[in-house]
Amino acid sequence: MFGNFFSKGQSKPSNEPLSSAQVTQLIDDTLANYVSENFPNGVLNVCIKYQLEQDKNITIQLIMPFPCQGELDELAASLSKALGQEVSIVVTLQVKPVRHFALGSDAGEKADGAVKQGNIANIIAIASGKGGVGKSTTTVNLAYALMAEGAKVGILDADIYGPSIPTMLGLTHEKPGSTDGKLMTPLLAHGLSAMSIGFLVDPNDATVWRGPMASSAFNQLLNETAWPTLDYLLIDMPPGTGDIQLTLAQKVPVAAAVIVTTPQDIALVDATKGIAMFNKVQVPVLGIVENMSYHICENCGHQSHIFGEAGGKDMAQSNQTTLLGQLPLDIAIRQDADFGQSDIIENSTGEIASHYRKIARNIAGQLFLQCDNASPLTPIVEQQQ
Repeated sequence: MFGNFFSKGQSKPSNEPLSSAQVTQLIDDTLANYVSENFPNGVLNVCIKYQLEQDKNITIQLIMPFPCQGELDELAASLSKALGQEVSIVVTLQVKPVRHFALGSDAGEKADGAVKQGNIANIIAIASGKGGVGKSTTTVNLAYALMAEGAKVGILDADIYGPSIPTMLGLTHEKPGSTDGKLMTPLLAHGLSAMSIGFLVDPNDATVWRGPMASSAFNQLLNETAWPTLDYLLIDMPPGTGDIQLTLAQKVPVAAAVIVTTPQDIALVDATKGIAMFNKVQVPVLGIVENMSYHICENCGHQSHIFGEAGGKDMAQSNQTTLLGQLPLDIAIRQDADFGQSDIIENSTGEIASHYRKIARNIAGQLFLQCDNASPLTPIVEQQQ
């Protein structure tokens, strides 16, 4: 990675120790020139505040508009190696995301709605065209991944008819309380704030409601919960393109949507309909997460594309959106979901956690790049005198 930087006029460090000024210059140049999917014009081009402290160890203090701790840790490790093994670089990250909402006709009205009192910076809908693609499992793990990347996160289970979030968070028999008798207090799972209809009804009962009743319940869960200050609220949407999806688009200051699919054709067809629906209601689609993309044999390591290959990539290209990442079909992910656990909590640097954390960074990064006026991709309009 650093070969590109050194080839642009910089020379690799020799065995002689670098001066403080040389170290500062190398770090500054690297942060300015580092390019990735989420930093198309360098880290310094998007950071809100940057401070460098040199002592025994080197500390880089950054305030960023989106969580990206994992990518910055990798960058710091590479810098440490470039400077010498005795030099340790630590990146401290503070996240200050700007509030976004979709640019529909009633966007201004939605921005002043009841959700504002909950201090929620960004609401992201995690949706799918059909059931069975692992949307809820993906939502939970992405929430934990965003937390591991440095964000404050909540999750709302909008699947009124089949809530699964309580089980996946290990909160099956928990009930929310209230401090004022008006708003419900969200439950906590490893620091993740959560609310679901599954907390309020018997898990063995069937919710037999018509569409308007389900939409009303969704509104109550969102607006009558005392959400803490959150950088991101992920909404686990029910499959399809029905009443709750329309309620979300029309009455909630949602920032954007993410589509979860598997590579198989039948899932891709329905996922395409989901993209079309969000386009119609003017909610940006940040990209596609391809779940169950492949399976790696535990014995021989062979990679099998059980549900097809490259379906999510082709779908992203045909719909002019981004493939945010591909997740493996792994028994550990299924077991964690069944037992209310997450590998991201247990091993935040493991292989499974790395997959989710990269996708989480891509979601947060694409939200900034696609929807923020401060984005380096936002065209500059010059007024002529």
